[in-house]
Amino acid sequence: MDFEALYREERPRALATLIRLLGDFDLAEESLQEAFAAALQKWPRGEPPRNPRAWLVSAARHKAIDRIRRERSLAAKTAEIAYLGGGAVSPSELADEPFPDDLMRLIFTCCHPALALEAQVALTLKTLCGLSVEQIARAFLVSPATMAQRLVRAKGKIRAARISYAVPGSDDLPERVDGVLRVVYLVFNEGYGDVRGRHDLCREAIRLGRLLRTLLPSSSEVGGLLALMLLHDSRRAARHDKSGDLVTLEEQDRSRWDRGEIEEGRLLAEEAVRRGGVGFYALQAAIAAVHAQAAEATLTDWPQIAALYSLLLRLHPSPVVALNHAAAVAMAEGLERGLRLVEELEAGGELAAYHLLPAAKADILRRLGRRADAAGAYERALQLVTSDAERLYLERRLREVSGAG
Repeated sequence: MDFEALYREERPRALATLIRLLGDFDLAEESLQEAFAAALQKWPRGEPPRNPRAWLVSAARHKAIDRIRRERSLAAKTAEIAYLGGGAVSPSELADEPFPDDLMRLIFTCCHPALALEAQVALTLKTLCGLSVEQIARAFLVSPATMAQRLVRAKGKIRAARISYAVPGSDDLPERVDGVLRVVYLVFNEGYGDVRGRHDLCREAIRLGRLLRTLLPSSSEVGGLLALMLLHDSRRAARHDKSGDLVTLEEQDRSRWDRGEIEEGRLLAEEAVRRGGVGFYALQAAIAAVHAQAAEATLTDWPQIAALYSLLLRLHPSPVVALNHAAAVAMAEGLERGLRLVEELEAGGELAAYHLLPAAKADILRRLGRRADAAGAYERALQLVTSDAERLYLERRLREVSGAG
């Protein structure tokens, strides 16, 4: 049994159910960790029970009750213990518990508008993805101590404000949906960008996207996000070679792309656009669909992609979108034109710490045959990159333009 894989698969939904049952983030997390430790000892010959998630939830709930009994006086906590222990169920009886709904409730709880957006994202990454405080701190460019304090404050605010652990009614959905969509996409990206193969997170994000679509069937942004994730996920098998090195979109073996996901994603993207979808996710899905329909990289409709990025930049401006637009312009309208746009962004300084800016510049310079300038840009990108897979790719490109092997 691959216990690490089982941990990744079962933890998010088991934790979501425990938070509903216990009403306390920290108690749920600590009790679940104890349940996993017990599982290592108790599951015979390393084989899990028929429903490992139900076993873990039941074991963790009993451990939570034991902890309350140990840490607080029985008299003061009689009512709470009776509530948690009443009607205790066996693992087999938990088999039909609505785990997907619990996970959706947890996301909407974490994405409550009473919390700052950064706190919403950080809390969800901690609970749903199981990322460490150190990993989340790196993503937000703060110290682990600072991020730990923010997480404690977010959980405290949920308790103090008595934020409901529930999917809100239709009147309250609009004020939360933007945060929920952002979080689901971040969960997907965390799995998609992990060379170690965190496809469990990609699957979970896509599943959540489908659940959101049942809640908001007419939302072009919900449909657009689901389309975008499916279209990206369709390329997952071709993104790395056998040694784990990154393979760019241009160099990927397109016969390995998942045609079923491409077709579903394409139809969803078209539906989102028909519904007037000019939102952030709908437009990105439309761009991904154009890429997916090219049987070969040389057949990519770059003018259409550049036009879509131009619209995205006008309606949802950001330096990162501007960089993507510049790269598309380079392919559609000429490398020199794209290079000028990249250099304008470089001069602006907003992406000074973003490794993909010098990487994009280096790629254009390489295509122009300006090998020495490209080498300098690759070196700058290597100073900023944090992903091992991307680092190996950039080092390979640097060797190519430098003639070093």
